[in-house]
Amino acid sequence: MVKIRLRRTGTKNSPSYRIVVVDSRAPRDGRFIEVIGHYNPLTDPITVDINEEQALHWLRQGAQPTATAARLLTKTGIAEKFKTIKEKT
Repeated sequence: MVKIRLRRTGTKNSPSYRIVVVDSRAPRDGRFIEVIGHYNPLTDPITVDINEEQALHWLRQGAQPTATAARLLTKTGIAEKFKTIKEKT
């Protein structure tokens, strides 16, 4: 199964994350298929940058977001767009 989840980057005590599409069997910081965005919880306000086209493409293909990734997709409005697209078909 393909998942959309976070991949930790950054240094000790200064995390930042990449939002990636991965095979569910891969480890957290292991191989990934594609980077679709970035998330930095340490900035004020929190920085979330997700490529909407790539995220919608992978969601249409059946990728399942983790709980945190789903929260970020909802925060950026991508989850609502996917929901309306899914209802139309």
